[in-house]
Amino acid sequence: MAHVGKRVIASREGIDRKKLYGIDEAVKTIKERATAKFDETVEVSINLGVDPRHADQMVRGVCQLPNGSGRSVRVAVFARGPKADEAKKAGAEVVGAEDLMEQIQSGNINFDRCIATPDLMPLVGRLGKILGPRGLMPNPKVGTVTMDVTGAVSAAKGGAVEFRVEKAGIVHAGIGKASFDEQKLIENIRAFADAVARAKPSGAKGTYIQRIAISSTMGPGVKVDPSSVFAVASAA
Repeated sequence: MAHVGKRVIASREGIDRKKLYGIDEAVKTIKERATAKFDETVEVSINLGVDPRHADQMVRGVCQLPNGSGRSVRVAVFARGPKADEAKKAGAEVVGAEDLMEQIQSGNINFDRCIATPDLMPLVGRLGKILGPRGLMPNPKVGTVTMDVTGAVSAAKGGAVEFRVEKAGIVHAGIGKASFDEQKLIENIRAFADAVARAKPSGAKGTYIQRIAISSTMGPGVKVDPSSVFAVASAA
């Protein structure tokens, strides 16, 4: 049986695991219990009424967090010529074409987001088995295959969060840091939830947004009342 530390036990005290908390109370509760020695990430998880095994129930998208994610994001860009220069000027840490492909194939993946111009996608496609499982494969649906390299790099560094539903029908993302004030976290959570709601697939049946929970890296999870998150009463 795994040992549960005193800090973990203390962080769980006072949390009703059956209660649906309003978003304000939930965020306050999470912040109060984020007591690790580092700035913990606040994460949101949303259970969806979809079966990702069916193509018409796949959920994928991107959300621009209004207050940023608090993360330092390293960006790689597949581009040549003027577009490569544009990527470097925009702040991309890694820029290249065949040389970048070889770097990735050798296992040197020192970036968090990958962007590509459309003309280099045949090259990037060879890396699908490497980048795909890591969630790094550029995709036009989330704005990472584009000629607007400057905009894509700026979005990635400014708090753009990609999401994709997992096999269990859950989407999750880090939407800020525990050091953020409560209102900024609430705004980020609502922005992310709205982006997921807008990505509702045509094949979804019944209630789409089923459950929402938030937690910090080392803290307990808190269930959130969906009606307190959305500006509209129903996201189904």
